Amino acid sequence: MRYQEFLEELKSFSDEQYKAFHKKLLKNDNINVLGVRVPILRKLAKKYKTVAPTLLTFPDDYYEVTFIKLQAVALLSFNFLKNYIDNCVSLIDNWATCDCFAPKCIKKNKDEFLPYIYSYLNQNKEFYQRFALTTLLHFYVEEKYYQNILNILQEDINTEFYYVHMAAAWLLAELIIKFYDDTVEFIKANISGNFFDKKTHNKAIQKACESYRLSDEQKNYLKGLKR
Repeated sequence: MRYQEFLEELKSFSDEQYKAFHKKLLKNDNINVLGVRVPILRKLAKKYKTVAPTLLTFPDDYYEVTFIKLQAVALLSFNFLKNYIDNCVSLIDNWATCDCFAPKCIKKNKDEFLPYIYSYLNQNKEFYQRFALTTLLHFYVEEKYYQNILNILQEDINTEFYYVHMAAAWLLAELIIKFYDDTVEFIKANISGNFFDKKTHNKAIQKACESYRLSDEQKNYLKGLKR
């Protein structure tokens, strides 16, 4: 498969109206968008997953090309993922590509993948850290990793990055919902302890209160814990 042939196929699915809409959502004028809808991109990734190494050699001139690369890799085995994960994460430059990159093979290899998460958290780069946090959100919100996540939220993230701040709030909100009593105690301790910043604290409470999985009583109590 040649890049130009691949690109022509992609362009055949372009939708100008969707292009304008999606480009606005990405909030990054430096990203070139063709305007291909996500279900089509996923189908193309499935179609070309067997030639993922070839896909990864193609230029990242368009959002959709990078998206398909990552989705193709996400469909393959854990051993394949380990060989290409650093390359893949280095390509992420927007929230949409990041949040959709959730390789299912991680689910059965969580312990083995955890060092990769810490590695990306240790790099002071916005989308490296966001990928680490969204991966925790996708696969690690369970009792076994609960304390790991709390430690990460306190120590290993730079919420001065907007998309890290939002991912951290999203992750903490999910902890509140799933482990309400313990996480409320953590939230209360943060009021005086300042483990992490005020804006992330408040955004997590806001996002938790938007969930249908908490009662009105729980939501009202949470709102009283805002800083």
